[in-house]
Amino acid sequence: MLFAKKNGAEKRADFRKALASGKLLRFPGAFSPLVAMLIEQQGWNGVYISGAVLANDLGLPDIGLTTMSEVTQRGRQIARVTDLPSIIDIDTGFGEPMSAARTIMELEDLGLAGCHMEDQINPKRCGHLDGKEVVSATDMVRKIRAASDAKRDPNFVLIARTDSRAIEGLDKAIDRAKAYVDAGADAIFPEAMKDEREFEAMRKAVSVPLLANMTEFGKSRLLNASELEALGYNIVIYPVTTLRLAMGAVESALEQIKREGDQNSVLDQMQTRKRLYEVVRYEDYNDFDQSLFNFTVAETTPQ
Repeated sequence: MLFAKKNGAEKRADFRKALASGKLLRFPGAFSPLVAMLIEQQGWNGVYISGAVLANDLGLPDIGLTTMSEVTQRGRQIARVTDLPSIIDIDTGFGEPMSAARTIMELEDLGLAGCHMEDQINPKRCGHLDGKEVVSATDMVRKIRAASDAKRDPNFVLIARTDSRAIEGLDKAIDRAKAYVDAGADAIFPEAMKDEREFEAMRKAVSVPLLANMTEFGKSRLLNASELEALGYNIVIYPVTTLRLAMGAVESALEQIKREGDQNSVLDQMQTRKRLYEVVRYEDYNDFDQSLFNFTVAETTPQ
C-alpha cells in the first residue's frame, strides 16, 4: 500500500552510507509503527526498536522473556512503514550461536537495517540497573562470529553491546569491544558509561562506529547531540523516550478524566483527529482508492 518505497536492502545501503559520513545519526525509539511514521516525518535519521519497550508493551519486565518471533515480527511492523533505516534490540540473540545466526537472517528478510546483541547472562536486565552478569568474552565472541557469518547482505549492521563496564571495569570493557570487532561486529555499543571521560576512552580504543545510549534515569548523563558528536560517536538512541512520554500523558489524563467525569479538560493535550489523519496519510489512501476505477468499460458485441 502506501508504506515505504524502499526495500530492506536499500535502507541498509542508506544506513551504511550515513555511517560513513562521520555525522552523528539520531535514532528515537518507536514503540509502534505510527510513532515510526512520525519520526520520519520530523526528519530524524532512523528508527530504533527497543527490546525493553517491546517487553514492557506486552506487560513484561525487560528480563529476556520475549521470543525471537515476537521481536522480529514487531520489528517488521515498525520498519515497513518508513524509508528510514531501523535498528532493533535482540537482547542476547535468543539462544546460542546458531539461534543468533538464525535471528540475523530473519531480520534481513524482514527489512531491518541492523541490530545489537549484548553479552549479558539470562535472565538479563536493563543495562542501567545493578546486579547484571555477563557471559565470558570467549562465549560472546563465538556468538558474534556466528551472527556475522550469517549475514547475506554486507550492509546489515551488527552492533555488539557490552554491559561489562559495570561488572569488570572500563579497561575490560574496552578489551571486550576490541575482541568483538575482531569477531565481526560492525559497531560497538558500550552500555552505561559513567561519564564523558569513559565515552572518550572507548572512542580512542575502538576504530569502528560507536553507539551511545541516552536513556532517561540511567547511569549516564544525558549528553547533548553536539557533545556526542564532539566525542566522535556515530549513533545515539533515545530508546524509551517516546513510550515514557506517552505513558506519562496517558496516566495523568486518565486520572483527570476519572476524577472529572469527562475528557473536556484534557482535549488540548491530545493529538487531534486532523493531525492523526495527516500522519497516517488518510487523504493519500482516499486518492489511491479513487484512482482504481476511473475509467469507463465500453460495451462490445460478442464475437
